[in-house]
Amino acid sequence: MSEYLEEAKEELKRADHLIFVSLKYTRTCDVIKHVIDRLINCIDFSFTALLEHLKEQGKIDEVPKAPIPKADLAKKLFPDDELIMEFAEFFKRLRKISKADFSRECEFRRHVAMTVVVDNEIIKIDIDIITDYFKRTKDFFARIQGVIEPQS
Repeated sequence: MSEYLEEAKEELKRADHLIFVSLKYTRTCDVIKHVIDRLINCIDFSFTALLEHLKEQGKIDEVPKAPIPKADLAKKLFPDDELIMEFAEFFKRLRKISKADFSRECEFRRHVAMTVVVDNEIIKIDIDIITDYFKRTKDFFARIQGVIEPQS
């Protein structure tokens, strides 16, 4: 279980570097896409760590292999936790964004943006938005870590 938390932490480090180093200097949509993929991986590892923890406690029998069923199971097991509920949906949305075709805007400039169409909605992701996604994912990771390894 802790190896999944460690993997999630590593993905966060990679996303951090992509945002605050790579994106700062290259300002391309490819870097934004890579950040999204790292955030997806981090959230997936976090859900896996949470469900493995519950499995060890005997609260569930099996951890689903596929990412979407993991998120759905976490939602089902934590109906009162708004952050987990929100991130299950956020995770699904990020996966759709990652798989969608995107257009590039203002590459190599401060206002670089990646635009995708998901569920008939136009989503424009720029440096500020991807940084916000990163910070929210960091908070989510901290919450999952707190559930699995409560401070004594």
